[in-house]
Amino acid sequence: MSASRPIVILGTGYTGRWIHKLAKEQCLPILASSRRPEQHLGDVAQPARIQFDLDDPATWSALPLEADLIWTFPAVPLEPVQSFAKHYCDSSRRLVVLGSTSAYERGDDPEMNLPPWIDETSPANLGLPRVQGEEYLRTQHGAMILRVAGIYGPNRNPVEWIRQGRVGPTNKLVNLIHVEDLAQLCLLTLRTGQAGNVYNISDGHPRRWADICAEVSIKWGVVSPRETSPSQPGKRICNRKALEQLGYTLRHSDLYHALADLQLEAGDRIPR
Repeated sequence: MSASRPIVILGTGYTGRWIHKLAKEQCLPILASSRRPEQHLGDVAQPARIQFDLDDPATWSALPLEADLIWTFPAVPLEPVQSFAKHYCDSSRRLVVLGSTSAYERGDDPEMNLPPWIDETSPANLGLPRVQGEEYLRTQHGAMILRVAGIYGPNRNPVEWIRQGRVGPTNKLVNLIHVEDLAQLCLLTLRTGQAGNVYNISDGHPRRWADICAEVSIKWGVVSPRETSPSQPGKRICNRKALEQLGYTLRHSDLYHALADLQLEAGDRIPR
């Protein structure tokens, strides 16, 4: 990625806004896209907004031909993904696609207390439409796929998930990544990642929801209204490849420190 080449965010939602914010801080030329930019991108300067809708080929020509792309939404359905890529993803354009760690099959072993670690060589479920789209973009157009763990950060706080009962004290393992680290890794992958590669994006510390709920209860007195129930064991996502090959050090590697910062920002201090 050249410093002079513009970057276009395809789908400027929660993660896309962080990418846009960090790119501006790094003085990178960045454009934000949305199906309805006037409605959804009011906080982005008008010249930096683009209307883009994968399902509407009439909007595709708004993308600068020389721009690199960060694709933040699921790469489905396959037919428009293929059609768009054939027209606009030539070999000169760098492309980062955000996927999900749900692409990986669990590979549970009933004889193991913990599931095996999942790295980028672990099999993906090619029956999933999203994975089919990602694999097409990767193998045919050199896309770099980021398989992303659960995203949290400001206004997306696991403490609130617990308070609202969206999660409870189960033994399921969860893998998380702070949105700031994810956004930084998106930009870094665009700059230095190897075309056609897959990178797992997580903080590298799978935790059981029961343990997270216990810590949140102790620190903030927040208890999930959900009762303990049987659950799938979850996954353990290995992030070594991304951190080593991209040369990145996580800014939010400790979940509980990150949650404390989020609670302070929300005005909810740890009880003394």
